[in-house]
Parts: sequence; C-alpha cells; structure tokens
Amino acid sequence: MKNKKSQSDMSSFKVLSRLLRFTKPYTFYLVFTLISSVVSACATLYAPVLIGQAVDYIIDINNVDFDKILPIIIQLIIVVLTGAAFQWFMGYCTNILTQRTVRDLRVTAFNKLEKVPLKYIDTTPHGDIISRVVTDIDTISDGLLQGFQQLFTGVVTIVGTLCFMISINVSIALVVILITPVSLFVASTIARLCSKKFKEQAQLRGKVTALAEEYIGNQKVVKAFCYEDKTEQEFENLNSELYTVGVKAQFYSALTNPSTRFVNGLVYAGVGIFGAMNAIGGGISVGQLSCFLSYANQYTKPFNEISGVITELQSAFASARRIFAMIDSEDEVSDAGNKVLTDVKGNVRLDDVSFSYLPDRPLIQHLSLDVKQGQQIAIVGPTGCGKTTIINLLMRFYDTVEGSISVDGNNIKDVTRDSLRLNYGMVLQETWIFKGTVKENIAYGKPDATDEEIINAAKAAHCHSFIKRLKNGYDTVISDNSGISQGQKQLLCIARVMLTMPPMLILDEATSSIDTRTELKIQKAFAAMTKGKTSFIVAHRLSTIKGADSILVMDKGKIVEIGNHEELLAKGGFYAELYNSQFKKT
Repeated sequence: MKNKKSQSDMSSFKVLSRLLRFTKPYTFYLVFTLISSVVSACATLYAPVLIGQAVDYIIDINNVDFDKILPIIIQLIIVVLTGAAFQWFMGYCTNILTQRTVRDLRVTAFNKLEKVPLKYIDTTPHGDIISRVVTDIDTISDGLLQGFQQLFTGVVTIVGTLCFMISINVSIALVVILITPVSLFVASTIARLCSKKFKEQAQLRGKVTALAEEYIGNQKVVKAFCYEDKTEQEFENLNSELYTVGVKAQFYSALTNPSTRFVNGLVYAGVGIFGAMNAIGGGISVGQLSCFLSYANQYTKPFNEISGVITELQSAFASARRIFAMIDSEDEVSDAGNKVLTDVKGNVRLDDVSFSYLPDRPLIQHLSLDVKQGQQIAIVGPTGCGKTTIINLLMRFYDTVEGSISVDGNNIKDVTRDSLRLNYGMVLQETWIFKGTVKENIAYGKPDATDEEIINAAKAAHCHSFIKRLKNGYDTVISDNSGISQGQKQLLCIARVMLTMPPMLILDEATSSIDTRTELKIQKAFAAMTKGKTSFIVAHRLSTIKGADSILVMDKGKIVEIGNHEELLAKGGFYAELYNSQFKKT
C-alpha cells in the first residue's frame, strides 16, 4: 500500500524524468530532434528580421528600393524552406523516438506481469491490468508525441525570441519579459487543477474496463440470474462518475487557451504601444517595430501550444503513474539458489507447513505429510478447506509462511522454480486454450514434440476422435471462444500433460467437465499414466479416488483423517459422512 501511494503521489517532473530514461537507447533521434528544433526555430525567428529590413526599404508611395528588397526576398524564401524542412525532420525523429519508447515501455510492463507473484494477479482486477498495459500506454504515447514536439520547439522559440528582441531594443524586450510571469502563473494554476482530475479519470477508466471485462466474461451467469438491469445500473453509475470527472478535467484544460490568449493580448498591446512611442521618438525604425510585433506573437505562441497540450501531458502523466505503480510492484521472491532439480524420483515431504492468504485469516496450520515415490495421494474435503492451496504450495505459486516443502530431500525454496514446475504435470479444473492450432495447444509443454507423439497423447486423452472431426484436424485453429465444448477443452489440457509425462502429477478436479462415460476411459488412462509416478488428486467426486494409496481428509486447513478408501469408510468418521452424502439413497 505504501508503494502504491508513493507512486500515485509522484510529481510530474519525476514522471517525466523516468519516462525519459526509456529514451536512452534512442539518444540519436533525441539529439537530432533537438538540433532540428533549434534550426527550425532559428529560421522561423530570422524571417521577421528580413521582413523588417524589407519594410524599411519601403519609404513612401512610388519610393520603394526594389534592388535591395529582391535579395532579401530570396533570403526569406531560403530561410522559410529551411525551417519547413527541419520542422518535418523534427516530426519524423519525434515519431520514431516516441513509438519506440512506448514499445519498450509496453514490453517492460508486460514482462513485469511475468515476474509478479500470483497474489498480485489474484487481487488486481484483470480489466484494470489490461487497461494499464493497453489504454494507459496509448495515452502516454499521445502525450509524449505532443509533448516532445511542443516542449522542444517552444523552449527554443521562447529563448530565441528573447535574444532577438534584446538585440534589437532592450527596453521593449523588458516589457515582454515583465508580463511573462503572468502567463506562467495562469498556465501552472490550470495545470494543477487538470492534474488532479486526470489522475481521477485514469483510475476510473481502469475501473470501468475491469467492470466491463468482468461482466462480459461472465455473461451467462449474469443472464442466468436475470442480473442485466442491476449490471446496467452499476455500469451506468461508474460511467456517470467517469463522465463527471472527465467533463471537469476537460473544462479546466479548456480554460488554458483563452486564458493564455488574454495574456498574449496584453503582451502584444504592450509591445505595440511602447514600440510606437519609441518609433515616434526615433528609437527604432518602423521595420524594427513590425519585427517586434511579429516576435510578440511568436514569443507568446509557445505558451499557447504548451498550455494547449496540457490535457495530453496531464493525462499521460496520470497514466504513467499507474504504469510505474505496476512496474514497481513487488516481484516474486527470487530463487534462493541456482540449484536445478534433476532425476526426480517423486518423494515429497511437507514439514509443519502453515499458510494463509491474509495474515488475520489462518488457513493451513501445522500440516505435515510424507509422500513416497509412486504413491497416489487424494485430497478431499469441503469447499475452502485448503485443498487447492496445497497445490499452490507444492507448485510454489505461493510460499509457505512457516515450515518447509521438499522434493527428494531438496527444499523447494533452494531450487529454481522452473526446474520444480517442469517436474510436475498439472491439469486444473479451469481450462485454458490459447489461439493456435490444436497441435500447438497439445504441444504447449513440449514444443519439439513429433506429430506421432502428439497424436498418441491425444488418443490417450480420448480426444483424437473429436479432433479428427474438426475442419482441419490437428491443424485447426482454435481459441478459448472457438466453439469447442468445455469438456473438449479439458481433454486437450489432459493431452498436454500426457505428452510431457513428468515424474509428478497434480490433478485438480481434472475430469469435472467430462461426461461419465468418457471419465471412465480417462480414469483408465490416468491409472496407466500415474503408474510409478507420485500424484496428487484433488477431487469432489469421491468415486474417482477409491484406488488412491492414501486419502487425506481436510477440514479447516488441517488433516482430520488419513488412510485408504476402505479404512476411512470403516472408521465411520468425516470421510464416511462425505462419501455417504454423495451415494446414499434418498
């Protein structure tokens, strides 16, 4: 919480400074952007000098010195073309710089999601994470593009204009300089108002995305419970809140342009009045006065442009704070050493293990278990007793709070996560199919598998027949929403594990979406697959674990009974009660 708060309070300067760090690999484009900006601004500022010189050669009616004006016109054309060329080149470099910087930022953000502990993914709305990686980074892209172009050109123009004006007449230049703080005060005041509202807008946008993702992904449940009206109302309330904050943010940002234009009018009027008095007194020529009036406009223009992109910049900074909050979130605890598990037999030991997701809500307490190679351990118990939590601890998705877990005598905290997880084959109740061919989905854990190996795994998982009925067989492109049933998805997930054949297996309600007839076949396949392998089976249907070597009966995070099916039934205890509740006649 402290980290999140500090990131949300990060100043705009720190945000900009951190964003600029991502531009370091593209310093070449940044340097040429600056050079192009300077050349373009100098060319633009030199044009009024030439125009002023030409005006001084227009003395009276029928008294124009064309011989001296013509070379000035040629110079003016060259200066204008040069300024335009470097303006284009600056835009080209800025676009490359921005897009590549944003690309790296998006890669960094996505890679971070691979490093955060599962707790972060479990406790953060998925829609909000998607909003950060996609929408917020697009907002940063727009803000950076506008910011680089306007800030570079604006600063150079302001400094250059002041230098040119001072070189012509110091006293008139002082008029401009004295009014400048008013423009800066107006712009900074509005910027502060905008910053707060755009921060709120970015947060609400993430909430709207999260809510939409949640309800769209679970539309069947929404319709089944006739929750459409309440869903619409909930979305409308949040969307209305976003609308209100968005209107205020846009209103404050819209004040910038007219406010700065008013200040610009003061500058122009001050230069015109004071300059005219100087021209009457012979202090400057009419051409120099026209040059000063042009500079008065050019000097104030950058303030208009910079203030005009305050909307994009403040919105970009608000989005950047959300991105950096995610990037700076705590990483998964790193591997304690580089030890790699090899030649795993499958002896697993849990020694006085305690764990809780929340500190004030104990779950697993002082759990000890000794599993020998090749044993089949079933874990049963009521919902919320800690069955799936044990799986999370075995796979080291979460680390134990107390106690230790070892594989073949190696504490799993002392070995690399990759080597630990590669020695487990896991089939979960929740299926996951990515967009790709059937062949690619089955070979997810073994990309170099041959076609023959893939087909044999599919046959073992009893999904070969339905795959052959697909339009292109094993080359059919499927996805999580491609129309195949939940049971077929689960069969493909089982085939993945049957292809890799690791020494240890975890089956968490692996047949929950499969019909009874197919389940019997799968159980035979599992029996062949688990032979000689250590396996952990989480089951609600107790008929599926009758043949387990040992059944752990859990309740409130503790093992209350342990034994095989016959022994536990004979005890007439908690297991017998669970079993009879499923099979007793009514």
